[in-house]
Amino acid sequence: MNLDAYEGVTSVVGSRGGEVVVEEYSEGDAGTLRDTRSCTKTVAGMLLGIAIDRGIVAGVDTPLADLIGEPAPPIRLRDLLTMSSCLDCNDWDAGSPGNEELMYPQRDWLAFALDLPRRRERTFSYCTAGVVALGIGLERAIGEPLSVFAQRELFEPLKIHQAEWQRTPVGQTSTAGGLRLTSRALLSLGELYLRGGDGLIPAAWVAGSLRAHARIDAETEYGYLWWLKSFAGVRSFYMSGMGGNRVHVFPDRDLVAVITTTNFRRSGAQALSDRLVVEQILGA
Repeated sequence: MNLDAYEGVTSVVGSRGGEVVVEEYSEGDAGTLRDTRSCTKTVAGMLLGIAIDRGIVAGVDTPLADLIGEPAPPIRLRDLLTMSSCLDCNDWDAGSPGNEELMYPQRDWLAFALDLPRRRERTFSYCTAGVVALGIGLERAIGEPLSVFAQRELFEPLKIHQAEWQRTPVGQTSTAGGLRLTSRALLSLGELYLRGGDGLIPAAWVAGSLRAHARIDAETEYGYLWWLKSFAGVRSFYMSGMGGNRVHVFPDRDLVAVITTTNFRRSGAQALSDRLVVEQILGA
């Protein structure tokens, strides 16, 4: 596979039937940690599924206030998983009071989320602050750093030994984005969901996560922090981050593909990854 036609794409790794069939790097190598930005959000959903299975969290209808241990707007965990809370928060709208760029300069990201104005309707609205609140709540419920829980309960069983999490200004594990993993580690996470959780994550949680809970546009739906869309007529569920970073699963083809990039501020980056998926991954 020639990556020269896809500027800024740093790696493509794919497996079929559990066997790696393509592994290309234009920057770094198999040991390089990749910043896939909001793919982190999907990992947070995996950890919540494990916490529910362990009895640490009651379920997706648990109020956020129960996890954080302080007053909060009337938000259930389900609302945050589906980006459909009452918070007036839209990262795709620069004028939104909850836009993530307004959160990052703040010291207390949880307080930023909880103090946001509320909307009357609960419809899909991409909100990083909401997932931050979910992650902080989960960390408090677990009683240890979420990064430690993730390493023990998710990464180590998958033989993922390198992981670097970002932190909030007050030291909480950030589920906003920026988790750094190797391309092979990201492939392992996609394969885990292709296999229905493989006993590590409950099969019922995987199935619920990949069910459409919100509609984004005519072609795209949203599960529990997973994107749902077909490419060239082939069904996919995938993790997505700024710059066109992706972990794609194509269950009907028994195929998983990872795309990493450094196109974080590039216009058309997501479309570039779409094209790579159609031309190189599905086309091959």
